Formats: sequence, C-alpha cells, structure tokens
Amino acid sequence: MPLSTPVVISSRDNPLLKELKRLAHGSTDYRKQGRFWTEGDHLVCAALLRGVRPDIGIFSESFWPLAQDLYGQAAAKNIVVSDSLYDTLSALESPARMGFVFGLPASMSVRADVATVILDRVQDAGNVGAILRSASAFGFKQVIALKGTAALWSPKVLRAGMGSHWGLQLLESADLQVLDQLTLPLLVTSSHRGDFLHQLLQRRGLPMPCAWALGHEGQGICAELEARAMQHVRIAQPGGEESLNVATAAAICLHASATASLG
Repeated sequence: MPLSTPVVISSRDNPLLKELKRLAHGSTDYRKQGRFWTEGDHLVCAALLRGVRPDIGIFSESFWPLAQDLYGQAAAKNIVVSDSLYDTLSALESPARMGFVFGLPASMSVRADVATVILDRVQDAGNVGAILRSASAFGFKQVIALKGTAALWSPKVLRAGMGSHWGLQLLESADLQVLDQLTLPLLVTSSHRGDFLHQLLQRRGLPMPCAWALGHEGQGICAELEARAMQHVRIAQPGGEESLNVATAAAICLHASATASLG
C-alpha cells in the first residue's frame, strides 16, 4: 500500500485540532464525538495486533520523517502539525510526538456466560486501567462498569490499561439490572467478611468462569450488589493494613481464579 501524503495543519484555530484537544484532555468527550485519542506507539501497536486500525494519525513535524515508515500506514489518514501545536494537543509531560484517533466501538450486549469483572463506582482512572489490564491477563474477557465508575475510554484509563482495551468487551455506565443477564456465580471482595481467598484455593472452592465485583475505593461494594453475591471473599493481610488498593485486590483475586481453573 503506497504511503499517502499527510495533511499539514498549521493553525491552532483548526476545528479538527480543537476537537482532538478536547479528546486528549477530557475524560468523557469521546462519548460526544464517538471517537477517542491515544498517544504513543504502544497503544497503537496493541490495537494493530488485534486487527483494530485507527482512523487518524497525528504526528509532530519533527517526528514525521522518522515515524512515516513504521506508522505512516497505520491510520486511514495522517496529519502533520508543528511541534508547538502538537504540544498543545498532548496531555503528557513528555509528549510522545504521535497520537491516534480511533472510532469508539459499538455498544454490545452482556455476554451471559463469559468470565466478567464488575466495577462498582471505581473512580480512579489509574485503578480502572490497571484492573482492565489484569482482567485481560487472567482471562476475564468482559468488564461491566456500573454508573459512577471512571470513563473506560478516557485517555488516563487507556494509558493505564496498556492496550488491554482491545482484548475486552467493555460496557460502561451500566445499571445494576444488566447483571440479571449474567448466568455466572458472583463473588465480591470484602475486607471484613467472607472466606479467605487462600483457603478457598486450598479446597478448590473458587468457581471459574465467574464474575468478580470490585467496589468504590473508600465505600466498597454497594448493598444492592452485595445482596446479589454468591460468595464474599477476603484477602489475608498478615502485615495488618486495613485494606488493599482496589487494583491490587483485583489482580490477586483474578489471578487466583485463573490459576484455580488450571487445576
């Protein structure tokens, strides 16, 4: 495929650049525009490996001569802007000198029997991205984010997810009622009640596939979700801390389920 000539934009008042800046700096603008922004080579390479192609590539003027051979054919359309204009787009302290715009995936229905992670008002974008990464690593292919959870396709969550978005089915801003469609046993984490995770592993008491619910960083799981649980699970903390970071707890629980299923 021959390399197409990039479009050169030199005005900071260009309407497209204004839209891209809102995508790069806002957390929910992608919902209005139906597309989202990523920056750097890692995320675009992860997308291409999954067969997902960006709509637009945006390159700084100084970087384009180096990038065009590797990334010039990644997107359907390429734009080159001055380094100073690119700096206004980037939300990073050290801009990556190239970014990509992807179309937002179409909304999907809940898959009833797929190993699932449920996020109940998990508000920190870094935590959400880290949980998505653990979900993908440990074979949980569906993530349902209930209302109040950080926006799944925001730039911060995308960066923390490190490419895991491309391998997951993601539903966001969901109501509790969508969980009625799941046919899996529901497990919830707790710092004060339920079985200890390591003891469940010893007696092979962890179901897989299952759905793990993880709650708000301070308040935990809501009462309505707790009432749906088949099992409450605690993580032993011999060091005596009151609780674990939710992303850390997620990694421990999802890994335990994944390894339990290996026998």
